[in-house]
Amino acid sequence: MAPSPAQASGPTAGHPSLTGGPPPGTAAGAARPGDLPPVHDTLVAVALPALTLSPRHGQLTGNGLEGVFAAGRRLLARCVLRVSGREPVTLQGRSTAADRAEFLGVLRTPGDTGPDPGLVVERSREADGTERITLRSSAARPLRLPVELALGTDLADLGAVAGGRPGPELSASVHGTGLRWTAPDGAAVAVSADPPPSEALAAAGLLRWDAELAPAGRFVLTVRIRPERTDRRQPAGAGRPGGHVVADAVAEGDDPRLGPLLRNSVADLRALLQRDAAHPADVHLAAGVPWRCGPVTAEALWAARMALPLGTRLAVTTLRALARTQLRGPGPDSGRIPGPLRDAGPLLPPRCTGIEATLAFPAVLAEAHRWGLPEQDLAELLPVAERCLDRLRACVDDGGFVPDPWPAGPSRAETQAHAHRAAVLGADLLDACGRPGGDAWREWAEALRARFRARFWLDDPAGGRPVLALLPDGRPLPHPGGWAAHLLDTGLTAAGRPAPGLLDKARTERLARLLAAPALDSGWGLRGLGEKEPGYNPFGHRSGAVRVHETAVAVAGLAAAGYEREATALLRGILDAAEAFGHRLPEMYAGERRTAGAVPTPHPAACRPAAVAAAAGVQLLTTVVGVRPDAPGRTVALQPLRSAPLGEVRLSGLLVAGEPFAARVGRLGLGMVEEAAPGLQLGG
Repeated sequence: MAPSPAQASGPTAGHPSLTGGPPPGTAAGAARPGDLPPVHDTLVAVALPALTLSPRHGQLTGNGLEGVFAAGRRLLARCVLRVSGREPVTLQGRSTAADRAEFLGVLRTPGDTGPDPGLVVERSREADGTERITLRSSAARPLRLPVELALGTDLADLGAVAGGRPGPELSASVHGTGLRWTAPDGAAVAVSADPPPSEALAAAGLLRWDAELAPAGRFVLTVRIRPERTDRRQPAGAGRPGGHVVADAVAEGDDPRLGPLLRNSVADLRALLQRDAAHPADVHLAAGVPWRCGPVTAEALWAARMALPLGTRLAVTTLRALARTQLRGPGPDSGRIPGPLRDAGPLLPPRCTGIEATLAFPAVLAEAHRWGLPEQDLAELLPVAERCLDRLRACVDDGGFVPDPWPAGPSRAETQAHAHRAAVLGADLLDACGRPGGDAWREWAEALRARFRARFWLDDPAGGRPVLALLPDGRPLPHPGGWAAHLLDTGLTAAGRPAPGLLDKARTERLARLLAAPALDSGWGLRGLGEKEPGYNPFGHRSGAVRVHETAVAVAGLAAAGYEREATALLRGILDAAEAFGHRLPEMYAGERRTAGAVPTPHPAACRPAAVAAAAGVQLLTTVVGVRPDAPGRTVALQPLRSAPLGEVRLSGLLVAGEPFAARVGRLGLGMVEEAAPGLQLGG
């Protein structure tokens, strides 16, 4: 398998971390990034560690990534249905839930004289491979139809399958009411059927039935897949994480798209939950399916932060999983959370995900505290955050910036934004916990703001623009892109107030105009790189594609800074894109300019579902309502978009201070809390 324990920003960025993948360099048959097969038109059903990848016609033929997978191994590669020796004509294939795909087909039955098919074939396939097949007859006479399933598997690793090297199909044996396959390494899988087949042919991998249908009757067949052993690393009896990790939030309002978007976002987050193999009580989000379902990543932490309105437990368990990886003791790496390099596009060398996770840790812990993190969890994780802050101070170069990668990489604007947020929110956290150092970190952040405004801004007649990065020799790279949204992501402090940002008011206003300009706003969201910049590629994950979470960050940052017109334009674009994708946002899509009557172009290798894309749906809607809690201060502020661009909006089922929270924004832009924890006061 091809493996990166941390995320790449897109499936083609660096090595993909495949489901259940081992540490780097340990598996044969790894897929190079360029080898990844397209998945944009694949129906994905996921409830990790299980997932099913189906073509829209519903027949699993073993081609490409098709099949049923668990813990990174393909349990079933082929499942081809024939009725009376013919395959159904598939008319529709769609995802009906995060963990289920359904297919509708028809067949003309023997004796049909016209073009109208007399038999409907319905298939419902779940993430674990359980499939229910229903034949419905419209004939006025009884039917006796031979039904067969052709089954096969290679029990190959997903990495080998993705690389086009799955190995030969295995020989089957008759087992119970179905078939069984065993791999050379001892892994085995069994398929059973209800009702039992009338005939099982192991050599051909066939199960056969004689289906008898009364006039207007039906025949129902259920197939189940049971892995007997697929991966020794999976904790025995770990099971699926409970739904209580992510709250059942509901969106209602004038815009009918809001409900499906939030419902699918919550479902996708739940589908991506996976347990820490060594600590089954803890869960974290996989970065995305099908490529990045390995160990906990910085991207999982960002998604947990965006999903804080759904409760703090996901943030706690994600922080805890990352805390276990932190390097301790004396030495230059003390306090660092490790992470591999990831591709950063055509203009810069790869960046380090470990730096990103280290800087995110104190900020996410501080914001989780504002949303109602239990005190015992805060006490457990605070020392880790303090070590992250110590690491931040140790990583600063002679120019006062944080290079990425450390110690000799370029100083990236996005990394400085993460560092500034860690310092400001870290200071807030230290004060709240009665720990020393808060004032010192605020002074450090103030000095960083001054340095950043002097070195990371290029003046021009139009008002200037931020710099992507400073190279080690001090030269600036001035290319604008979606990365600039992170400069507006200041974080949440006491009384629900936004923290101070890296930019002053004039530069913030200029940045708002840049983000809203056609060079960056594709009409469907922010491009990763401006369309007029060298190296622009509408499908490049860091060089022109729309990365959903960056647009959500921009909407939230613009709204907090008071630039509602710009925020609303981006919000409408991404909601329109979500509708085109069935209200289930992929991690990215092409940054091609929007035209009348067009729909967004999918990226062929984008993960869907993806953690940060699903969490972006949550962040977008809470931004519209403007929920800003301060659970320790027993207040919650509502700062909705005053223009009410989506009309009336109501969110319920959120969690603030550990209790259900509901709020409504009316058509005049006025917010009202409808449900809250006892004693929680409305702030200003």
